[in-house]
Amino acid sequence: MGTADVTEETAGGEEKPWGEVTPEAARRLLVAAVEAFAERGYHATTTRDIAGRAGMSPAALYIHYKTKEELLHRISRIGHDKALEILRSAAEGEGTAAERLSAAVRSFVRWHAGHHMTARVVQYELDALGAEHRSEIVELRRQSDAAVRRILNEGVAAGEFDVPDVPGTTLAVLSLCIDVARWFNTQGRRTPDEVGALYADLVLRMVGAQK
Repeated sequence: MGTADVTEETAGGEEKPWGEVTPEAARRLLVAAVEAFAERGYHATTTRDIAGRAGMSPAALYIHYKTKEELLHRISRIGHDKALEILRSAAEGEGTAAERLSAAVRSFVRWHAGHHMTARVVQYELDALGAEHRSEIVELRRQSDAAVRRILNEGVAAGEFDVPDVPGTTLAVLSLCIDVARWFNTQGRRTPDEVGALYADLVLRMVGAQK
């Protein structure tokens, strides 16, 4: 698989993968790192692997990224920022709690399916980050948790949801959505939109949403 195969693997849905990363050489290296980390795992990937996939020399990588961990942090930060944007947008949007929860799950799942390689790296390589970077990402995850918890609490308060344990249910909802990145296959029978719709319905049933 070459870097051209991750065209759909964008951080923000743009046609050019990771278009917000500049200069072009840094972007190519980041795209190559996403592919390598997703296929082999962070620890099994070398800087030589990444540079080779980008069609560059290992020395060229260090011009843009001091370490392999810095590359992982950049990928993780952009991905978590996008995840938080999706969830906050739904939480702060208009509509009933059920409508906002449905929108949050639908969009969150669609992103994890449509960007499954990126999402696998973003969600499952947290422990490979250094302590400072890991703390930064954990805080972003806490904010994502808070966005979903807000919707659930508002739904319970409005009598829309039957959720005895909001923190536990928040964790269950996020885990369900994130796991899509682990199994989604572009050759499968469902599109990211279809998986998003399915999961939104499942989550509404989970919280006992009033029809």
